[in-house]
Amino acid sequence: MLYTVIPAGGSGTRLWPLSRSSNPKFLHPLTGSDQSLLQATVERLSPLSDPQHQYVVTGTGHAVAVARQLPGLPEENILVEPSPMDSAPAIALAAAVIAQRDPDAVMGAFAADHLIADADAFTRTVSQAMEGAADGLLMTIGITPTGPETGYGYLRRGKALAVGHLLAEFKEKPDHVAAVEYVSSGDYLWNAGMFVWRVDAFLAELARQRPRMHEAVRTLAAAWETPRRDATLAEIWPDMERISVDYAVMEGAAAAGKVGVVPGDFGWNDVGDFDTLGSVLPTDEVGNVVIAAGDVKPEVLTMDARRNVVVPGSGRLVGVLGVDDLIVVDTEDALLVCPRDRAQDVKRLVDELKATGRVDLV
Repeated sequence: MLYTVIPAGGSGTRLWPLSRSSNPKFLHPLTGSDQSLLQATVERLSPLSDPQHQYVVTGTGHAVAVARQLPGLPEENILVEPSPMDSAPAIALAAAVIAQRDPDAVMGAFAADHLIADADAFTRTVSQAMEGAADGLLMTIGITPTGPETGYGYLRRGKALAVGHLLAEFKEKPDHVAAVEYVSSGDYLWNAGMFVWRVDAFLAELARQRPRMHEAVRTLAAAWETPRRDATLAEIWPDMERISVDYAVMEGAAAAGKVGVVPGDFGWNDVGDFDTLGSVLPTDEVGNVVIAAGDVKPEVLTMDARRNVVVPGSGRLVGVLGVDDLIVVDTEDALLVCPRDRAQDVKRLVDELKATGRVDLV
């Protein structure tokens, strides 16, 4: 049985004003069904991991909502971090707590906010990664590219293994020319941030590359199920290094020949912005997508309008007339209107709100 860890953090700034720091995107039903992204992630992992082996790492502000959305998850499997410190501390804490409970565990880490079309193919791919992890490799799952995407990092495959390949190199997000070269070569996969490993192998590599973080999470894990937990967190967590698991562990491990990669072709999408949602969710006959926002019943009237993404979240009717390729997001306290090809720039509005002190809106 795989121990599955779901880091559930971030505020999804490119999905503002729907996604906020207090109500981030993974808690929203952006899956084309009534399930939130988090709930869909847990259901997708169920063939690999029962509730006793499922963990969520989240912040203090989201722990209650996570517990409410996942009533079958044991309370002790919701690991609450006092403040966000990026993915390395969150995943390392989970690995150390799991190792404390089961030193021989195989663990997988999967983001809470991805969409996957083919759950069966996903399960088969993770099972392949578990085979590589059993041999002591830190495994990652790379997505077979569908085009020269510049918004993702890339993974360069090395020599073939019994399952997958050694990972030769992590590559940062490329420009278009480099992305075309990567995809044309057939040697590269998109980096989806999905990992599978034995907890002892991961923690040994963490100790080699980040000894202070290793010592910190081991100390936290030892105190986790004792009355000392809160005091130990308060003492240790503020000094934790803020860094992603790619930079903290995986790149160095790959350089040492300790990382394997298996390709995945299961309809993966990183739900990063409204244009992406408009591309993957069901549309009407002229390409419009209406996204339900929480418990608000969507009410939208479109006329002579095509390929728009509309999120009616205020409870009032949203009318869209004579326009194409727009994003319209209506919430109780903020309205967003922008072209779909500027979806990535929504983050700039959030940055401006922060800079002007309007933190109540972010």
